[in-house]
Order: sequence, then structure tokens, then C-alpha cells
Amino acid sequence: MNREDMLARLLAQAETAGSERLTLRAIVEEASDLGAVRVLERMGLADDSAHQDLNELRELLRAWRDAKASAWKAVVDWAVRGLLALLLMGIAVRLGAWNLVR
Repeated sequence: MNREDMLARLLAQAETAGSERLTLRAIVEEASDLGAVRVLERMGLADDSAHQDLNELRELLRAWRDAKASAWKAVVDWAVRGLLALLLMGIAVRLGAWNLVR
């Protein structure tokens, strides 16, 4: 018996015998399981290798985030170094060290 048949039988039981709490709970559980299976099938994650695919995607996303963070850190480091170099050049010009270079 598949999930759709089970859900249909539970709904029929609820209609004929009244809706007891246990029957309603079973209906909700079967309907949610059936919905979850449908969503996974539509997303292409219903096969046996889906777990491995999701792990690979997580690793790829983690690597992307690490690379992005490293790139931003490098940009900030270079910007700080450039500003410090400009500051040192300004101090050298101000103190007249520029004339010593000539």
C-alpha cells in the first residue's frame, strides 16, 4: 500500500467513523509525508545520491564563502597599505625629506 492509498483510506475512515484525534493525526502525518516526497521529487532530490549531492553543494557554498571572505580581506589589506604609504609620503614631504631625495 502506497502513501496515497493510505491517505485515501484514512480520509474514508474519518468520513464514516467520525474524526477521532488519532485518525486526524494519522491523516496529517500521511499528508505531510506525501507532500514532502512530492517536493523532493520536484526538486530532483528523490534519488539515492541526493544526500551526497547536498553535501557537495554545502562544501561548494562553504568554499565560496571562504573565498569571498579572503578576497575582501585582501582588498582591505591592500587599501590600508596604500593609505599608509600615502601617509608616509605626506610626512616625508612635510618634513622636507623630499629635497634630500633629489
